[in-house]
Amino acid sequence: MLQLCPRLVSKPSSGYYRMLTTSYARIQSATVPSNGKTNDEQVLDQFTQEFLRNQIKVSKLQKLILSVGSSMAALIDPRRHDMIACLGETTGREALENIKHLMEANEEGRQILLEKPRINTRTVDMEALERLPENTFGHLYVTFMKENNITPDSRMETRFLDDPELAYVMTRYRETHDMVHAVFGMPTNMLGEVTIKWIEALSTGLPMCYGGAVFGAFRLRPKQRQNYLRQYLPWALRSGRRIRPLMTVYWEKRWKQDITELRKELNIELMKC
Repeated sequence: MLQLCPRLVSKPSSGYYRMLTTSYARIQSATVPSNGKTNDEQVLDQFTQEFLRNQIKVSKLQKLILSVGSSMAALIDPRRHDMIACLGETTGREALENIKHLMEANEEGRQILLEKPRINTRTVDMEALERLPENTFGHLYVTFMKENNITPDSRMETRFLDDPELAYVMTRYRETHDMVHAVFGMPTNMLGEVTIKWIEALSTGLPMCYGGAVFGAFRLRPKQRQNYLRQYLPWALRSGRRIRPLMTVYWEKRWKQDITELRKELNIELMKC
């Protein structure tokens, strides 16, 4: 997960953390529905059913408090993945609506919204992907995950949005993040994360991505920062502007596709070292 700069703001007191955590817990306990299915749930797709059962409904004031608190917590302690996820949901509604419209205008994007595929070890046969030819996207993806010791099960659920369709768009963004890393050939170290965040920011418009790209750069080591400014940042900005919208790509349909052909189709050029 992208780490953000802790030096840009002063460290809140322990009382602030207790207040934020208590508010978070009260909202959660007050809004979690029962596990029983209603009649309406019988006609809803599986993702929507799961989302509605786990959804945490918040008022505009609560959303504001959560967005401010989670942004400060994420800056101070980048290991708070729950706060980073909360920030993305409480600040990204307009961008998510734009992404949804973009997907609806694209045949492949419409299929994704209709089928709502999920990416985890229950839905993706990682061993089968590893057996694919080395030049395929599927083999590249599983190799990338193994080399970086990542599991597709690590993404947090979307809980604070009020629209199940937008909740799925956010979930889709989170679950395809590692595929973006793989297809662009970017590692998951700080330099690679900041670079990919710029590409995602320009492709999706999500405020969280812009924040991660800008503030994450402050955590680069001096030598990394030189390479970032000289090579990685210009390449990321060019790539983000020229590529096909990433959220309209049905990655799971591309497992057997030649990776060179896929990159050409998406207008992706690897960074030249």
